[in-house]
Amino acid sequence: MSSTQKKTFITRLKEKWGITGTVQVILILVVFSLAGSTAVALRQTYFDWLGFGVETSFWLKTFAYILFLFPAYQVLLLTYGFLLGQFDFFWQKELRMVNAIRRQFLK
Repeated sequence: MSSTQKKTFITRLKEKWGITGTVQVILILVVFSLAGSTAVALRQTYFDWLGFGVETSFWLKTFAYILFLFPAYQVLLLTYGFLLGQFDFFWQKELRMVNAIRRQFLK
């Protein structure tokens, strides 16, 4: 590839994620989309269950979101990743994230 040619979005993702197949990139993007969409749907259900409304403090909503939905999103990524054959990719991402968080607490 010459220096004047631009890399495609898919090519940049392949390099960043260390994968070779275009289909795998598409499946990974679908997993992210499904997990995000499901998390948004869960958020409303979870907030309704907690009795949160428009008058509920932003900070309380943020705390509840982090406490429940952040871990739920991680589980959703692994679940959809498994269903679409991309579990190993997402498992490695999860392990790196957990290690990064652990390092922050061990400082």
